[in-house]
Amino acid sequence: QLQLVESGGGLVQPGASLRLSCKVSGMSLQYYHIGWFRQGPGKEREGVACISANGDITDYTESAKGRFTISRDNAKNTAYLQMNGLKPEDTGTYYCAAEWQIGPPTMTARDFRSWGQGTPVTVSS
Repeated sequence: QLQLVESGGGLVQPGASLRLSCKVSGMSLQYYHIGWFRQGPGKEREGVACISANGDITDYTESAKGRFTISRDNAKNTAYLQMNGLKPEDTGTYYCAAEWQIGPPTMTARDFRSWGQGTPVTVSS
């Protein structure tokens, strides 16, 4: 059974950077697409970025383009989300999710069956 544990969240000021990590255990990460999602206060969960199992395909939601970078190190069974230029609207709980590599990676929550518990990110002055 796949287990995912996020870390790296925190309280930062606008313009700061954070690097989130998603450590996976139970199976080799090389067979799974990874997605990062967030849920802000009073909002629905939304996809932020995704990456294919071998890392050759990435995609971002419009608000993340140019500021966030998704990556992975399959040897370490870990995925990352580098977030630069953080804004107050980036505030929320960030979740990583994994799904077996069938088709292209997506940022649709219902396409992922394995989820972490989330790490909180607060961007405030």
